[in-house]
Amino acid sequence: MPQQSQAGRGYSRRVTIANQNLRSFAVAAGAVATAAGIGVAALVNFRNFKGRLAESAAMLNETLPVHSLWWRTHAKVKGELLYVAIGDSAAQGIGASSPDRSYVGLLADHIRLATGRTMRVVNLSVSGATVELAVRDQLPRFVKLSPDIVTVAIGANDIALWDPVRFESGIREIFAVLPEHTLVADLPCFHLPANERKVAVANQILRAVAAEHGLAVVPLHATTKRQGLRSIATHVAEDLFHPNDRGYRVWAEAFLPAVSADVARLIPQELAPQ
Repeated sequence: MPQQSQAGRGYSRRVTIANQNLRSFAVAAGAVATAAGIGVAALVNFRNFKGRLAESAAMLNETLPVHSLWWRTHAKVKGELLYVAIGDSAAQGIGASSPDRSYVGLLADHIRLATGRTMRVVNLSVSGATVELAVRDQLPRFVKLSPDIVTVAIGANDIALWDPVRFESGIREIFAVLPEHTLVADLPCFHLPANERKVAVANQILRAVAAEHGLAVVPLHATTKRQGLRSIATHVAEDLFHPNDRGYRVWAEAFLPAVSADVARLIPQELAPQ
């Protein structure tokens, strides 16, 4: 099926980025190990770690259909408000202990509490999605909806096989159909120089196109960058790519100021601060 094929391609992209991360850490770790006179032990540990990384990535890959089913099931729950999310595996919550601990789930909880209203969440995201695949698979479904809240976080999977022309083309197609109250996140911080150079170009493109359409940009890159390099050990799942529960809380924090300002218009007058 197309979705399975897309998930497979997404898995390959995630493995590519994780391997890039791993090589960068290996260089740093190798230098430290050599200076300490324990280079051989470090090499053995690195090989063992690489094996565990592959196992962890495979285990997380098995959660893709579980998370997808969870969101499809919950999309049937009726509510006064409609929240629609466009994105990739991060919106699905891959790496979190449960789908509702993704940033989409956390934001949904916040919106319910802030507005005092029930809400239906339609998570259109697909694990492994690039901007090009989001145009193909998510936009046709999105244009049939009339959402009260929209979040978009897409593009991280484009970094593995970076093509700025293709990226900008996809971003333009997505942003052209978004309502003006949509909140668009820039790409998160990858922390490592090779990827960060690509992310800088991607975010420059994303912000320029968002400005053309008057869309608010959520500072996901700045928020994740503030966590520092150590966050790879504390905020990232075992595949060294997806956030864990703590990492998704940081993603939600990046969105919260803009979400709070946006949902103020949806709070019933009797609940609004006087």
